[in-house]
Amino acid sequence: MWVFLALLSALCLGFYDIFKKLSVKGNDVLMVLMLNTIFGALFMSPFVISGLCEGNFGFGNTLTGHLLIFIKAIIVLCSWLLGYFAIKHLPLTIQGPINASRPVLVLVGALIIFGERLNWIQWTGIGLGFASLFFISRIGSREGFDLRHSKWLWMSVAATIFGALSALYDKFLVGYYAPLEVQGWYSLYQCMIMVCAISIIRSKRNFATGAFSWRWTIPCIALFLTIADLAYFYSLSLPGSMIAIVSMIRRGSVIVSFMYGVFALHEKNIRPKLVDLGILLLSLALLVTGSQMD
Repeated sequence: MWVFLALLSALCLGFYDIFKKLSVKGNDVLMVLMLNTIFGALFMSPFVISGLCEGNFGFGNTLTGHLLIFIKAIIVLCSWLLGYFAIKHLPLTIQGPINASRPVLVLVGALIIFGERLNWIQWTGIGLGFASLFFISRIGSREGFDLRHSKWLWMSVAATIFGALSALYDKFLVGYYAPLEVQGWYSLYQCMIMVCAISIIRSKRNFATGAFSWRWTIPCIALFLTIADLAYFYSLSLPGSMIAIVSMIRRGSVIVSFMYGVFALHEKNIRPKLVDLGILLLSLALLVTGSQMD
């Protein structure tokens, strides 16, 4: 069951990346991000409000629990802020594979912190995944995006690091708190942080954030992310779930955004990218097969 939920999360994350790309293209990134946090908080507000009506202020009504969730909100916002700027300026077929490399860091953290162990099928799948990401990165350098000259690539890498940190932190949180409780409150804290930050920035007359235009793709960002996170949190909370495998399967979202970048946006180097996509599909299939043998 936890594998199916991870696959559902990956599918929704793929559409999430597409709507994010369409929303930030030629738009004010900070305003798009703030609206995303507002819609995300609204989608999760019924869970928070219902708890408050019952006298439940979350996490056993302890300050420690809220502090832990506030830390998560900061980590995720750092990843989002860097990732939003990166996806605005990078092709989806470049940004997607970079983000898909997140399981590399998650795997190391899971082995060290949680003591997770993988069977040979899963190791083979991860090896193929690494090979696919290596080839995709080589293709990206042909298109003029490399770490020596592109600050957007560095932002994408930093966003991936923060995302991996968030994934490991999630495994810790769901061991103590209910998934809906975690997602509801951290969505609220994200919204509060972004609204305060944008208010301060807008008050500075010499700080220009750029022109903003409303697009209906903006609420779709939060909608698909909310569904993806719900499936993700419940996957981690089920017995036998492995953070390294869940994280790797979630990176399968690159397939959805990758295909959109190739066929809808007509990005470059289609043939070698499709070969790499096939390798990545095989990698994910081996991960799913290996997880069902446990």
